[in-house]
Amino acid sequence: MSASEATTTVHRPDGEMPAHVWLPPGGTGPGLLLLQEIFGVSAYIRDRAQDLADLGYVVLAPELYWRTGTMVDESRPDFLEQGMALQAQLDWDETVADAVAALDTLRARPEVDGGVGVVGFCFGGGVAFNVAAVADVDALVSYYGSSLPQLLPLADRVSAPSLHHFGTADAYIPMEKVEEIRAAVDGPEVEFHLYDGAGHAFDNPNPMFVHEAARADAWRITTEFLARRLPV
Repeated sequence: MSASEATTTVHRPDGEMPAHVWLPPGGTGPGLLLLQEIFGVSAYIRDRAQDLADLGYVVLAPELYWRTGTMVDESRPDFLEQGMALQAQLDWDETVADAVAALDTLRARPEVDGGVGVVGFCFGGGVAFNVAAVADVDALVSYYGSSLPQLLPLADRVSAPSLHHFGTADAYIPMEKVEEIRAAVDGPEVEFHLYDGAGHAFDNPNPMFVHEAARADAWRITTEFLARRLPV
């Protein structure tokens, strides 16, 4: 756990959802809701949260698997199957409601000074898109949102400035679906970037996922987008 990471909770009607919060070096800043991959709030997600906090943001990452009472064991060879099984147990609408509650909790924190955005990876990229469709956010960053093909009817409800990242070699979201997503979300406030040869989860540093060039390019684009759309 990094020096600036702390634990907190998000109140829900059926209990308290655990969450993690990172404060920027200055102690205050705009807020970013960070939504996990299917593996949970992993070491990778924590590292990205710290990266965002180092840029000047107050970051909140809720444990969206909190009702299952279990997390992915990344040391096991079947960790991908574990993550997919856990995701399958979730009720989508309930998960989105949890994320919106986390957004409200973040916005109410005294350290948040300025707007509030949402960033999601894979499973979290789809949840982030849905959150932006039903709640007021100032910016959306979605990395290869795995549920986006099913969420496109919500596209006209997302008015926040948005950034989408997809790899051209994504085995879970083929290019024809990526192009459908691009067409559905297209607008003056939307940036859409493709990364040649990158597969799904290319930002995850695990060797089975990472595409180093795409990871570096997408992160640079993300930080530049946030600096413009949610300046610290």
